[in-house]
Amino acid sequence: MSAPAVPGAPGSPDCPEAHQVPEPPGATGPREAAFPAELGPWHRSLRAEFPIITAHPELVYFDSAATAQKPRAVLDAVQTYLTTANANAGRGTYPWANASTELVERARDRIRSFLSDPAPLESTVHFTSGTTEGLRTVARDWLPELLDDGDEIVVPFADHQANLVPWLEARELLAARGKRITVREMPYQASSGDYDPAALAASAGPRTRFVAVTHVHHVYGADMNVHRVREAVGPDAVICLDAAQSVGHLPVSVAELDVDFVAFSGHKALALPGSGAVWARQRRGPRFVPGGWSGTPNTTGIVSLTAALDWLREAGEDRIERWTTALALRLTDGLRQLGAYDVLGCRQSLALDSDVQHRCGIVTFRHRAIGASDLGFILFSHGFMVRTDDHCQGDGGEKSSSVRVSVHVYNSPGEIDRLLEVLTTLE
Repeated sequence: MSAPAVPGAPGSPDCPEAHQVPEPPGATGPREAAFPAELGPWHRSLRAEFPIITAHPELVYFDSAATAQKPRAVLDAVQTYLTTANANAGRGTYPWANASTELVERARDRIRSFLSDPAPLESTVHFTSGTTEGLRTVARDWLPELLDDGDEIVVPFADHQANLVPWLEARELLAARGKRITVREMPYQASSGDYDPAALAASAGPRTRFVAVTHVHHVYGADMNVHRVREAVGPDAVICLDAAQSVGHLPVSVAELDVDFVAFSGHKALALPGSGAVWARQRRGPRFVPGGWSGTPNTTGIVSLTAALDWLREAGEDRIERWTTALALRLTDGLRQLGAYDVLGCRQSLALDSDVQHRCGIVTFRHRAIGASDLGFILFSHGFMVRTDDHCQGDGGEKSSSVRVSVHVYNSPGEIDRLLEVLTTLE
């Protein structure tokens, strides 16, 4: 299996196959172009709802792809639950236990609604500790029942390891049962880091039973155009979606995305750590039923997840996406004008007047002379908290460390401009 070319490397071609976006409206200055200024009051009111952000005005949190901060509504929901109805869900008949059980079931319904589930009576929701456990549950408890000897699966080797390692483990599990399956590497476009649907269509066949995909790439910040994967593999293959970087950051509709599984993490969607879920359509393949005994659920995490999804829906996932995409565009355009930095991913998407898709709140880059870790320490000395390592990519991903800036609704254009001012001094 050959590793894909590093996308966006200096001298690489443009990425014309990237999703087209409308031309930005006129504006008063280069960094104001395409920025949704009408959302300014909306942003300021929402930013004020994050206690940890307002308590530290001297710091700028730019690591939301790792974990997002929590609004007051989520913190209050947890506090209220723990002080009024804390009990073991599904294991009692007294009022507190009944209330806890009802909260868990409400959370399942809320997830279906949040994902725009077109058939909520047919689908199921299984709570997990996050995306990694969710994908591993599908790989361990369901995939072996789907596959026969000689079948093929396609998995991404340049995405997060959480969407690679479980499928390789499933191959070993099947081998121990006497079933040999072929794991094929998802093909990528060398210029953009996006999936290559033409190459995928050419390699997929009747034995291609399962495909693992990522919704938004955790390093390049790109929407991976999952609808093209469905077109490439046909109507019968099962598709499992890693939505760790999309749920809570942009609208996710399973009515539009013809996928069979969606796994996501609560802590990246404004909820508490240790919460997450797998949504299963239950249409293709055997019925998804997680194995083993179902122990005590993380009721507090589930309560926080419901509150977070309620908060996100009220704030508007479409407005959050517009805001964070505009912040990422502001940063990429500024970096494009600095000769000391290389931005990873599709280089044609860097400019404010680009006609291809922009980064979904994630921008990753390298300084040509300063190592990523050193740059991270320098940035923190100026109050910026960023991620600096190889970002847990699979074997086909980036081999060198880089700096990742990831934003959410609580970040502001002024914070982006402050970061660019510091990066400019390091030219």
